[in-house]
Amino acid sequence: MPIAQLITAEQLHKRLQAPNLRIIDCRFALEDKGYGKRSFAEGHIEGAQFLDLEDDLSGEIKPGITGRHPLPQPLPLIQRLAELGLDNHSEVILYDDGPGAYAARAWWLLAWLGKREGVFLLDGGLKAWREAGLPVSTETPPVTAGNFSGQPDSAMVLSAEQLQVRLNAPDMTLLDARALPRFKGEVEPLDPVAGHIPGAQCAAFTDNLDSDGRFLPATELHQRFSELLGQRPVEQLVAYCGSGVTACHNLFSLCLAGYPLAALYAGSWSEWITNQHRPIATGE
Repeated sequence: MPIAQLITAEQLHKRLQAPNLRIIDCRFALEDKGYGKRSFAEGHIEGAQFLDLEDDLSGEIKPGITGRHPLPQPLPLIQRLAELGLDNHSEVILYDDGPGAYAARAWWLLAWLGKREGVFLLDGGLKAWREAGLPVSTETPPVTAGNFSGQPDSAMVLSAEQLQVRLNAPDMTLLDARALPRFKGEVEPLDPVAGHIPGAQCAAFTDNLDSDGRFLPATELHQRFSELLGQRPVEQLVAYCGSGVTACHNLFSLCLAGYPLAALYAGSWSEWITNQHRPIATGE
C-alpha cells in the first residue's frame, strides 16, 4: 500500500460510517492562532476530531534554539492520538481547509511514529467537501480511547548540524517549500532574517496543486520533482520550509509521485537562522 494516499470528498462521504475510520481536522492559520479550533466548532466533517498545529502537532519553542514549530515529543503525541480513538490499524483521514499543508504535517508525524498504511489526505480539504454539497456538523461525539502506539524514526529527520555538514555534498537535493519571494529574501513576513539555506532550490508547495487546490496527477508531480532532482538520487533529498510544516507537503507529494519518503530538516529556516554562524543566501 502506498504511504501517500488521497481520498475524494465523495469517497469519504460514502465511508463515514466505517467502524475503523478516524477523521482528523487539522485546520490552522499562522496569522490567527485560534482559527482552527474556532472553525472546527463552527462546523466540521461528521465524526471528526481536532488536532491543533501548535498544541498537538508541535513541541515547545525554545527561543534562540528551536524554530517556530519544533517536532512534538513522541509520547504526548502518541497519547493524544490514542485519546482521539486511534488504533495502530485505524484508517485515518486528515484534512484542513484545502491546500493540505497542515494535514500533511499530521501525515508526516504519523509516518514518523510508524503508521504508514491507511492514512489519507482529503484532496481539496474542507473546501472540496463544501463544494461537493456535503454537510458539516457541529457535534463532537465522545470517542473510546484507542491503543495507538508508535516509535519515532530518527532516519526521517535531519538536524541543523547534520544538514550543515552536508551542504556542499554534490549528491544532495535541498528543497525549500516556501514561495519564491521568501526564498529569494525579497520579503519575510514571519522570521527575523530573510533568505534561504545555501544550495537550496525553491520548490513552493503550492505548485503541487492545480487551480482548484487539488493535488496534481502523479505523473505531473513526478515530472516536477524529476526536474528538481536532476541526476541526484532521491535518497539524498532533504526538504525544509519556514518551520517544518509545508515541507511535509513536498514530502507527501514526492511519495504521491512514486518516490520513497525523503528526509525532513524539521527545524527549517526559522531554526537555521537562530545561529548566526550558519550560512545564508539570497536571490535565486
